[in-house]
Amino acid sequence: MLFKIDENLHPDVASLLREHGHDVKSVWDQGLQGTPDANLAGVCRAEGRALITLDLDFADIRTYPPEDYHGLIVLRLADQARTRLFDVFDRVVPLLDTEPLAKQLWIVDELTIRIRGASEEG
Repeated sequence: MLFKIDENLHPDVASLLREHGHDVKSVWDQGLQGTPDANLAGVCRAEGRALITLDLDFADIRTYPPEDYHGLIVLRLADQARTRLFDVFDRVVPLLDTEPLAKQLWIVDELTIRIRGASEEG
């Protein structure tokens, strides 16, 4: 699967996903740090990459409708330490093989993963 890691995530998240066979580019790899959200969203669409971010703006389905993207994973974590991120991804990575991500918004917190499709509102 193709992913883009936002600048607000620890770079080891990209390494973790690569270890699981995914093609990952980070905002830092591509010199996109500081780019506006709409531009980043456009880059992800053009590259066919799902975005993984801590930026809650991407959870707004009115602004970023899931059906327009190859996947959006928004992390809502109170503790964003590297070890906590890895704990969360221990739950996320196996789902990548069983749940569709394209045209979906995954909202991930410390305890749950909520998957929202394009047809859902609210």
